[in-house]
Amino acid sequence: MLDEVRVDSGQLAVAVSGGADSLALAAATAQLADRRGLTLHGLIVDHRLQADSAEVAARAAKQLHGLGFAEVRVLEIDVRGPGGPEAAARKARYAALRAARPADDALVLLGHTRDDQAETVLLGLGRGSGPRSIAGMRRLDPPWGRPLLDVSRSVTAAACAELGLDPWQDPHNADPSFARVRLRREVLPLLEDVLRGGVASALARTAAQLREDAEALDVLAGRVLLLARRGGDLEVSELAPSPPALRRRVLRGWLLAAGVAELTDAHLRTADALIGEWRGQGGVWLPGGLVVSRARGRLTVSG
Repeated sequence: MLDEVRVDSGQLAVAVSGGADSLALAAATAQLADRRGLTLHGLIVDHRLQADSAEVAARAAKQLHGLGFAEVRVLEIDVRGPGGPEAAARKARYAALRAARPADDALVLLGHTRDDQAETVLLGLGRGSGPRSIAGMRRLDPPWGRPLLDVSRSVTAAACAELGLDPWQDPHNADPSFARVRLRREVLPLLEDVLRGGVASALARTAAQLREDAEALDVLAGRVLLLARRGGDLEVSELAPSPPALRRRVLRGWLLAAGVAELTDAHLRTADALIGEWRGQGGVWLPGGLVVSRARGRLTVSG
């Protein structure tokens, strides 16, 4: 991945939890970065959700110094907000990592593996979250980079053992109250048994195929959006000839740019009905107290 991107500042960050995946990533990155003359920064997020979290962070920092990282920082965060502890922790973690980047063009490498990708795809399928969710995580999605998406979790554990690194075992990874843990320990092993192996790799391939399709559709949607945009409004006559699936992508980009957050498929389908099933109906309420409505052949967003 380092050969695919240009980092003019020469700064590169690795997010490290202390687990096997991120430690193995840190070790591999240290070797590759040295060849390219990049300055490495270790970013350790302390969620402060466990009594020994400070000790875990300190142990991870010591190992990063041993790997030759120029700078290591421990980022203490407060986990709070809607969506449950897992979602709140993820939101706070990403915000802290983004803010701690050593330069505007610096990538933050994350230790997500092929197993994490498979779990993400299954969660998206089970929740009916749509193709964007099933497409999984991108390998390169600045400022995030995920070089290990083609690597299994067993490989990172073996790498740590060979390199003499001491990974932390997060007790949350054994807590069945988390849906992802049950997928990892119960669902995926069962699927591997029933389908005779290769499930994680197959799910990762499916995600990659869907991601390529989604990116192509996004390009087409961007072109339609340019044709339909009239200031802050959209011209219905420019949207109507497109298939509904493409129109919804256009609407999604337009509404996100207008400040509408937390859009669901139901929101987009109802808004698209103002184009494809127009009967003079009223506006559609959206998150944030905003309304999309149709008048004089145009769609508008108002508060």
